[in-house]
Amino acid sequence: MKTAEKQIQNDTTLSELTTMILQAMHQYDEVDDQTFQEMIADIINQSDTYSRLPLDEKRDLAIRLFNRMRRLDILQPLMDDKSITEIMVNGPFRIFYEKGGKLFPSELKFPDGATLEQLILHFFSAANRPLNEAFPIADLRLPDGSRANAVLSPIAPDGPIFTIRKFTGIRPDIHALIRSGFVNAEAARYLSHAVAVKKTIFLCGGTGSGKTTFLNVLSSFIPKNERVVTIEDSAELSLQGIDNLVRLESRLPGPDGHGAVDIGQLIRTALRMRPDRIVVGEVRGSEAADMLHALHTGHPGSLCTGHANSCFEMLERLVTMVMAGSTLPYDAVIRQIAMGVDILIHITRGKNGVRYVDEIVEVRPIKENRFQIEPIFKYKEDVGLEKCNS
Repeated sequence: MKTAEKQIQNDTTLSELTTMILQAMHQYDEVDDQTFQEMIADIINQSDTYSRLPLDEKRDLAIRLFNRMRRLDILQPLMDDKSITEIMVNGPFRIFYEKGGKLFPSELKFPDGATLEQLILHFFSAANRPLNEAFPIADLRLPDGSRANAVLSPIAPDGPIFTIRKFTGIRPDIHALIRSGFVNAEAARYLSHAVAVKKTIFLCGGTGSGKTTFLNVLSSFIPKNERVVTIEDSAELSLQGIDNLVRLESRLPGPDGHGAVDIGQLIRTALRMRPDRIVVGEVRGSEAADMLHALHTGHPGSLCTGHANSCFEMLERLVTMVMAGSTLPYDAVIRQIAMGVDILIHITRGKNGVRYVDEIVEVRPIKENRFQIEPIFKYKEDVGLEKCNS
């Protein structure tokens, strides 16, 4: 049978059984996953059409039905594959995934855009996150720590866009990162000491370069007796070995447009919690002004991430972000940033998908209203990360 014809037949089979299952569920107020799986198996076994299927085909059919109605339909096998780190759905017929730092096209396809949109809407409504024509863009954190983003028509004219950045559950330590070539032992010792003595460190790089992963690893060097407050858009940080830990997460506005809590508000709230240090998952807007204020009010030793193509560019972007959230003049802003930020780390994801630290710099006092940075470690082709000459 041709692939297209087989796909149509499979879709018809799933639709028929889905209808039968929904009819059977009318007598229940709520059905847990285990009961739901048993209900699927019973309906398949009682059906004149499908009860004659071989056992392995019935098992496969039951899994596909469960995934379709309770999970992520055809995407679920990609979610279950621990080696896959990101899933990108560009409309119903174009699905890609990241594995080992590289992108691959998938043979999976949805029947049409309506099926994909129905899946996305069900997925977000189950988490009570608004996603509709009035709010066509939404983010969601899954229970396992993965992050999902969805964009609907008319913002996405080629069909719904659905992106999932998976939380793999793997928490590498500094030794694993050294073995993988992400950072070398000398730089690791330098950074572990910097964290312990409360240097403020900014990690920057592109999307998916490994900033959050490295921040989690560096957090293991925070003294265990400190009180740490983490602030994030979506809770991704998994700080290691800290007992006195407070986690704060921003909140989007509700369907009525009210109730939003932004990063800046959380930073100001954190200052009232007597933190020894504040860790901000990502600084990307006017909240940088609140972050800078925190650094100058007795809270050094912060760890933050941001998007930039180099350490120097990150400093320049910080100026823009701080000025958007304060009335300070330019010269005062760069002076306060130079006093508040001690070290910047830039992380790169190479063309082959390998991630590595390519630059570590220290911030020096400004001269003539310009940032002064001193390279401490620099990545060189065929050599790797190397300490710069003093």
